[in-house]
This record gives sequence, C-alpha cells and structure tokens, in this order.
Amino acid sequence: MSPPGSPQGKFVTGSLMRHVVTMALSGALGLSFTFLVDFLALWWISQLRVEAMIAAVGIAGTIQFAIMSVAIGMMIGAVALVSRSIGMGQPDRARRIATVGMVLATAVLTLLSVVVWIFRHEVLAASGASGEVLEIGTRFLTITLPSMPLIALGITSSALLRAVGDAWRSMAVTMVAGAVAVVLDPILIVWLRWDVTGAGISIMCARVVMAAVGLWYVIGVHKLLARPCLPDIREFLRPYLAIALPAIATQISTPFGNWILTREIAQFGEAAIAGWGVVMRLTILAFGGIFALSGAIGGIIGQNFGARRPDRVAEAYWAAMKFCAVYTLVAWALMALATEPVARSFGLSVEGTAVLRTFTHFAAGSFLFTGALFVANATFNNLGRPVWSMAANWFRDGILMWPFALAGAAWAAAPGILWANAFANVIAGAIAAGLAWRYIRKLNRAAPEGHPART
Repeated sequence: MSPPGSPQGKFVTGSLMRHVVTMALSGALGLSFTFLVDFLALWWISQLRVEAMIAAVGIAGTIQFAIMSVAIGMMIGAVALVSRSIGMGQPDRARRIATVGMVLATAVLTLLSVVVWIFRHEVLAASGASGEVLEIGTRFLTITLPSMPLIALGITSSALLRAVGDAWRSMAVTMVAGAVAVVLDPILIVWLRWDVTGAGISIMCARVVMAAVGLWYVIGVHKLLARPCLPDIREFLRPYLAIALPAIATQISTPFGNWILTREIAQFGEAAIAGWGVVMRLTILAFGGIFALSGAIGGIIGQNFGARRPDRVAEAYWAAMKFCAVYTLVAWALMALATEPVARSFGLSVEGTAVLRTFTHFAAGSFLFTGALFVANATFNNLGRPVWSMAANWFRDGILMWPFALAGAAWAAAPGILWANAFANVIAGAIAAGLAWRYIRKLNRAAPEGHPART
C-alpha cells in the first residue's frame, strides 16, 4: 500500500506540486473516461439528427449524474479515512475501512437505483421532459439504471487506488470502460440502428468492465480490501458516516443545481435542451481535471494531516489552486476555439448553438472559481470539517442558483441561465476558498514549537 521506506504513505514526502499534478491529471483522465461513456453515447445519438433523442438522453443523464453523486460522496468518506490511516502508518485499519466503504456505497446505490427505476417516468417529467422526450428518456433509464451499482464499485475502486498513490491504475479503471464504449457505440447505435436502446446497452457493458477492472486492481494487486464483517461495519460506521453524509449532501447539491437549470432551460424548447445536454457532457469532459481535483488532492491532504504536517497541507492547497487556474484557462481557450465544430458535429440548431456558445466563450471561465470550491471541499472533508463543505455547495446550488436562473432567463432567455450559473460559481467559490485557507492557517498557527508546520 505504500512504497518501501515510507510506511506513512507516499504523499508525506516529496514535491507536493508534483503529487498534485500527477494525481490530478491521472484523475482527470480517469474521470473524463468515466463520463466519455455518456458523452460518446450522446454524440452517436446526435448523428441520427433527432433533437428529441438528444434532449431525452441529456435529461436522463442529469438524473443519473445525481445518483452517481451519491456514490462520489460515499467514496469521499472512504478516501478521507483510508488516506488518514495510511498517513498514520496503519495499513490494516485502512484496508478494513476501505471494505466498509465499498460495501455501503454499493448497497446504497442499489437501493437508490431501484427507487428511481420505479418512478423513472415521474422523475423525468419533474425534470421538464414531456411528449416524445419523456418517452425516449424513460426507455433509456429503463436500460441504464440497473447498472448504477456498478458505478459505485468502479468509482470507489478508482478512488481507493488514488488514496494509496497508484495514479495510473486508478486512471486505467475508467479508461478501459471508455475504450469499450468507443467500440460499442457506433456498432449498437448506428450500425445496428438500435438508437437509444443501443446507447443504453453500451453504457451497461462499459460499467461492467469498469467495476471488474477496479476490483481486480484493488483486490488482486493491492490487497486493499479485507473480508467484510459486521464488527468492522459497527466500528467504522459512525466515523465513516460523519464524513460521508455531509459529503453526499455536498455532492448532490451540484445535480440539484443542474436540475434547476434544466427545468428553466426546458421552457425554451427541445433545441435549448439539446444545447444544454451538449454543454453538460462537454463540461464534464473538458473540465475533468477540475472535477477530479477534489478527489485527487483528498489523499494528499489526508495523508499529511494524518502525519501531522499542516505545513504540507498548506502547500498542497496552493499547489491545487495553481493547477486549477492553469487547467481552466487552457480548457476554456480550447473550448472557445472548438465551439462551431462541436455545434456542427452534434447537429445543433441556432438556439442550441447559442446555448453552447454562451458556455464555451464566457461561462466556462467561472470554472476558475468552481475549481476553488472543489479544492475547498477537499480541504474541509479531509481536515474534519465536512459540514463546511456541504454549506458552501448548498449556498451555491440551493440559495443562489434558482433566483439567479430566474433573473437570467428573464434577461437573456436560455443563454442567460448559463450566465446565472457562472455568477453563482464565482460567488460561492471565492467565499469557500477564503474560508478553507483561513482554517489551514489556523492549523499551522496551532502547530507546536519546533514543528516544521510552525511559521
């Protein structure tokens, strides 16, 4: 679980910028390939040039992202405790916690997927789908929702590999799944003409592969899971839930905010929804490094906090912020240049292209602050303040998003809603980043005399 001579984990020594860049880029590639599966499905569906299908898969994807966010929140709880145990030089404890986290995440996602599957028609209707879009979306969720528990296995496996510093195997878990989708999508969607049904089957196959590869690396290579047992669940359930529950609440705030935006955009018709669906997939794909940043630095912060090195926690925080700034500016520039080719590739109408252009040319820049929010979330979760992370996200998605979206829609129709999202990101990100740095400084001031953290 740790390299020789480093019983407390690989992140407590060496260049923190190198650790952040390595883990964030590998995490970005891994996460991007996770969402590449959905992106490719939407792209191949778009080649059929039926806007109702694009809109349906887009809305259904938003619902699945909400379920996936629960798995990400539970994964954060496991990684925080596992990395902290590694930092303290307790690999056996880390292994038992990892097992508890894996079992609970899979069980919860199974239950949640069953509930949403039963009420999938009603959930889609509440999200703004109607008519043909509602019918197609229901068919898509019927096929794909049963595979959601596999997402819990795959995501948690990938995150545990990052927690022990195995960046490349963590990335491989999702890259293999993406490769499966690359092969199957054109065959099932276009060649066999199974359209949305083919997209759903391709996604299911990709998730099966992701779960299988992840479990092989976690169990077969790192021996990171122990035999599940009730005493371990009883021992670690409370500390695990103390981090996981606020983390889940934090993670589901983003899909809640997206749900608000989707409902507001839906009033402007199928073309606007299609453009929004492309924006959602493009956001996750292009900004994979930002979405991965929270999970990538969680293990780094957790190990150094466990090793009682708040000075390195501070250094990791600023390394992550610098990475966020550079990554966002590069991705923003590339998306702005690719706007017209992407719009033509998906066959977007004038209205859908306007939504896409608003994001790629303007609103994407707000990811400078979205990234700061994610770094702050990782800081709070791994330094024992998960409720702060929850409060920061819900301030953005639960308090700011709806009134901003209403004002944006009244001001500039569907594109105005993307401006609303950008302004909410800027405000919440700036506040959260400031609070996180203030807490890190407090930890350093509290370090004992002679400790390397003291400044």
